[in-house]
Amino acid sequence: MAVDIKNLNQNQLNELIAKAQARQNELRKEKVSKVREKINALLKAEGVTLDDVFGNRAPKARRAGATGTALAAKYRNPANPEQTWSGRGKRPNWFNDALKAGKKEKDLLA
Repeated sequence: MAVDIKNLNQNQLNELIAKAQARQNELRKEKVSKVREKINALLKAEGVTLDDVFGNRAPKARRAGATGTALAAKYRNPANPEQTWSGRGKRPNWFNDALKAGKKEKDLLA
């Protein structure tokens, strides 16, 4: 089926794109279903389970801070104790300013 997209207006083109994406999703679901059936048939034929093959894998532990939770403050601004820094990432301006003013990192520890 050839569609001359040059003759389509914006609404027609958007509708065609939406239908094409929906069809793409249908084809993907069909493919996944067929692969799942093949895997289940193979597992049944071999007399094993998915856990036998791959084990009961627990998800890997995440590093601290990788989940978006804040890390404990390592440094605190003496001029404004509400401003803290964990020591990771870009140094905050108040930290750089304190170092330029003659403070040492150990002076700023929380």
